[in-house]
Amino acid sequence: MGNDHYYYDEYLNRSIVERVAQKSYLPMNQLLLDTIEKHGKDFKVSFSITGMAIEQFEQYAPEVLESFKRLADTGCVEFLAETYAHSLVSLKDNEEFKRQVEMHKAKIKELFGVEAVTYRNTELIYSDDIGQAVADMGFKTMLTEGAKHVLGWKSPNYVYNHPVKSDLKLLLKNFRLSDDIAFRFSTQSWGEWPLTTDKYLQWLKQTEKEEEVINLFMDYETFGEHQWAETGIFDFMRVLPSKIIEDGEFTFKTPSEISQDAKSISELHVPNPISWADEERDLSAWLGNEMQDEAFDKLYSMSAQVQSCTDAQIQSDWLKLQTSDHFYYMCTKWFADGDVHEYFNPYESPFEAFINYMNVISDFQIRLNEFCPSNGTVELKNEEIDFSLINTITVAKLKKVLAAVDINDLAVLKSKVDNDSSLRIENYLGKRKLNDLNKIEKTEASSSDLVKAWANFQSLVK
Repeated sequence: MGNDHYYYDEYLNRSIVERVAQKSYLPMNQLLLDTIEKHGKDFKVSFSITGMAIEQFEQYAPEVLESFKRLADTGCVEFLAETYAHSLVSLKDNEEFKRQVEMHKAKIKELFGVEAVTYRNTELIYSDDIGQAVADMGFKTMLTEGAKHVLGWKSPNYVYNHPVKSDLKLLLKNFRLSDDIAFRFSTQSWGEWPLTTDKYLQWLKQTEKEEEVINLFMDYETFGEHQWAETGIFDFMRVLPSKIIEDGEFTFKTPSEISQDAKSISELHVPNPISWADEERDLSAWLGNEMQDEAFDKLYSMSAQVQSCTDAQIQSDWLKLQTSDHFYYMCTKWFADGDVHEYFNPYESPFEAFINYMNVISDFQIRLNEFCPSNGTVELKNEEIDFSLINTITVAKLKKVLAAVDINDLAVLKSKVDNDSSLRIENYLGKRKLNDLNKIEKTEASSSDLVKAWANFQSLVK
């Protein structure tokens, strides 16, 4: 810390990207291109490629991007918008969320010459709040998980819409049919093994006639990496589209085409975030233990300060530090999900991942303080800050903010706010965090500390 600011394992990054390129991306892209050349507009597919993945392809495997460009030129492919850093920012900071989405859209436009008009959030994470933010960015279509605990008796095979932003249509993953290929294809203990194209087509045809759409979403490493070529996955995918097209009951469409052609049947309420991960379909893979929560809160406590910094390397590292994989490697879940959490993991344990990440964060904070020591507003006085926000936001929102805000920032604010605000903080702060707050030695905070603490508090409210 404070000495070496290069955080990356160049050899490991290169070896993984080159391996996956050869085993998965290049052969699967060629297979899809061959299928499009055979069937033309009768076959459609969509991709969600993060900015971080694109940067790694540019650096280590430019031939992968060339193969995606050839697919783009067919006019049968839709590229979806994402967070640039494949981050969890939609859960924390709306301004940074918007910035990353705009960055990603610009990169897709630059590389493939197309406008990304459908949004797919990191790991299919979605809630009513996130949907509203996405709609406010101008999107009309968003993909997410067809989670059973949200749908209840409803089917994922319809188009739904946001409960407030009714123009935002929601396309839900059919996780059973998707996971049959993504996870169960090569599992010989599975009662349906081996999975054939004829069998899979019959499963599709068993869908109720009035159901309008079957969305199949899969991690692209399914093809050739999670399911090796030796399992027959490429042979399966080479034949399946032709079987479906020749059968004539189904047509292939891109997400934006489905959204345009199909009407929503009802609103879908998702008060708590869902994802496509694990059996729970929640956030516990990334934010399910104290290590993950501490790392996540520490990262975004720097958000306001980073936004005022113009140093290119700081900005590049900031994006990379937000990538969701860092938090995934700290996951302590096991049982059915254990093998999934081990995949591509460079660490021996979640604790090693946490310690390494926090060391990098500490070094990054040192550099950030050197480049942007005061957020550019050090002269702001206590009496010039309007703390009324603490008393005007809803109790539910205040509880969320207080749970997320850095404890040291909270100590600074509590020492400066009026009695009513201080009391409200105490009333809605959890007991454990309140005890931690009371243990902090009372010192006179500088104006720069106050500005930083208030900026971080405001960013969490957003």
